[in-house]
Amino acid sequence: MTDGDQPSSRGSGDGTEVILDLGDIILRPWRSDDAPQLFAACQDPEIARWVSIPQPYLIEDARTFIEESESMWRDGSGAAFASVDAADGRLLGAVSRFGPDGHQATLGCWVAREARGRGVGTRSLRAVADWTLATTAVIRLEAYIVVGNETSERMTERAGFQREGVLRSWDLLRGDPVDCVAYSRLRSDGAGEPA
Repeated sequence: MTDGDQPSSRGSGDGTEVILDLGDIILRPWRSDDAPQLFAACQDPEIARWVSIPQPYLIEDARTFIEESESMWRDGSGAAFASVDAADGRLLGAVSRFGPDGHQATLGCWVAREARGRGVGTRSLRAVADWTLATTAVIRLEAYIVVGNETSERMTERAGFQREGVLRSWDLLRGDPVDCVAYSRLRSDGAGEPA
């Protein structure tokens, strides 16, 4: 599959087994046996620098994250995907959709250190955005990035999101207020540039 192609999806009618196939990358719901790889990925200080994860990050934190992700699928409050290498199942990152909440949903994404610089985040984020727009009534997707995380800003823009501005003290990162750059992608926008 080329970067410009739409992902193929397969799964049950209730959405609990949705899999987005990008060819070399598979986006699928988290599984309990992902905990060791999730734990290892979250030891990266760059993820902790920009994502509100516990510090230190313990194996119990990975198990809790997976349980909460499974719960999101069950109760319909969101869709949390593990981004894995199609060839060997290696964890490449994570993409989560929170909502829909009315006409909008929020997306978040991180990429494991070993997978950075290859378009994994852009392609994964775009795939979940496209899937959300194709399967829900959402007309507005949002993403919020801590000010200073320029790599994630570029990734989000390549996935078709447009920068709207800075929200002061919008989020808390381990208890400290942080400014965030707000991004949106509307149903009427294009899909973004190829990764």
